[in-house]
Amino acid sequence: MNKAEIIELIADKVDVSKTDVEYVVDELLHTIEKEIIKGNEVKLSSFGVFYKKERLARKGTNPSNGSIITIPANNTVGFRPSKNLKAKLN
Repeated sequence: MNKAEIIELIADKVDVSKTDVEYVVDELLHTIEKEIIKGNEVKLSSFGVFYKKERLARKGTNPSNGSIITIPANNTVGFRPSKNLKAKLN
């Protein structure tokens, strides 16, 4: 499912225009993005927690020639599902 499909599903379910739903979804995603970049956790009850995750530099293998390379440290987004979400999955 992609963003457009989510917007259409929500718009149909709550009987609101797709434009209005798209605005709300965009603002939600932008707010989550800003908070993660700041290093804050974003907790959505009954869903999970998004957080900034730091990866250390590490060794890797170049798949084209097999040589050892150093992969630099970087940041990514982590997600911990809530107990409620985990229970629904299992």
